[in-house]
Amino acid sequence: MRFRFCGDLDCPDWVLAEISVLAKISSVKLKLICAQVLRELLGEAIDYEKILKLTSDAKLESGDVKATIAVLDFIFSSAAKHNVDGESLSSELQQLGLPKEHATGLCRSYEEKQSSLQESLRACSLRLSQLDSVSWRVDYTLSSSELRDVGEPLVHLLLRLRGGTTVAAVPVAVSADKFRVLLAELKQAQALMQTLL
Repeated sequence: MRFRFCGDLDCPDWVLAEISVLAKISSVKLKLICAQVLRELLGEAIDYEKILKLTSDAKLESGDVKATIAVLDFIFSSAAKHNVDGESLSSELQQLGLPKEHATGLCRSYEEKQSSLQESLRACSLRLSQLDSVSWRVDYTLSSSELRDVGEPLVHLLLRLRGGTTVAAVPVAVSADKFRVLLAELKQAQALMQTLL
């Protein structure tokens, strides 16, 4: 069976196995655990002590608690990645065996944070580098005792690329013709990105 929150693929076996663990936790406590997992996905610190207290009455081992966090992380991030609405997610989780009250509470938590979760995932998606800034100058040699042909402008670009926490400076020198081609291609890429967003 195919599930939207799994990208229209079969649900992974490990997720199926952990659904029964989620069912052992009361629906109210599961919603509180969901809030902690969503906090972590949004870049805040997760309170493991709080999660351990919430799962203590279900008599879960530490491995089960970690698996609970992992399966909730997978469900939320995968559903946000595939733009699944809360109602569809609830229906699919119930098909996997999660009780209705558990699925409803989980999906309410998801719906409250869906847009901010998608923004957060978009911001931390795989990128090789990100353009931080660009500075430029144009050199135009009027005459030279060493060159016969002068008059071709040269464009010097200094690209500052951010890769994680480091910023690298990349100098580039191009002729005016190559710069025109580069500028035209960047405008095409920008127009394409605008249509995708």
